[in-house]
Amino acid sequence: MDGVCLTVVSGSARILGFDVSEETRRMTTLGAWKPGSKINLERALRVGDALGGHMVQGHVEGIGGLVSKKTEKGGVLYRFRGYPGLGRFLANKGSVAVDGISLTVVDPKGDDFSVAIIPHTESETTLGLKKVGDPVNLESDMIARQVAVYLEKMK
Repeated sequence: MDGVCLTVVSGSARILGFDVSEETRRMTTLGAWKPGSKINLERALRVGDALGGHMVQGHVEGIGGLVSKKTEKGGVLYRFRGYPGLGRFLANKGSVAVDGISLTVVDPKGDDFSVAIIPHTESETTLGLKKVGDPVNLESDMIARQVAVYLEKMK
């Protein structure tokens, strides 16, 4: 939900219940959700399913924020401020998850980055509802993250 990997522990067709750790509350926007909040919701990928985007685990590493939205031909360029340290996992044309949406990084600078959003993604996710200053859950590319950790340990 909005990029946060949660296990359903109770629910019906319209209401779901989850157990949430303090770590999850601290590292995500979940604590700011209110009844009626619009969120992205996606089932977990099962082994053997087609992968329709980048590999995303739902392991949110921190909160960022929307810095700007600029309409361009064919879509909208969104600029995000990342959490401190995110930049070491960002590569131009690499991947990042914003509120659980698998996206391609454009123009990373430090911990900040842009993503080019096509109209379909903007209308089918909560991105189209975001305003400058709104917080977002961020998850870096899992392969880039693991390689960086490995290399740091090799020093």
